[in-house]
Amino acid sequence: METMDPMTKMWVSFIGIGLMAFAALLITVARTKTKGVVRLVLSIVAFVLLLLGMIYSFISII
Repeated sequence: METMDPMTKMWVSFIGIGLMAFAALLITVARTKTKGVVRLVLSIVAFVLLLLGMIYSFISII
C-alpha cells in the first residue's frame, strides 16, 4: 500500500475534523430547533457525517 505524503495526511485529517465538527453542529440544530421527521433526517445525516469523519481520521493516521 502506498503511503501519503505529510501534506496530504494533513488535508485528509482536516477534512475529518471538519466533518465531525459539522456533524456536531448539525445534531445540535436538529435537537434544539426541529421536530418530527426533519429531526430524524438531520440526525441520520449527522451520524453519517460523523462516521465519514472518523474514517477520514483513521486514514490520516495510517
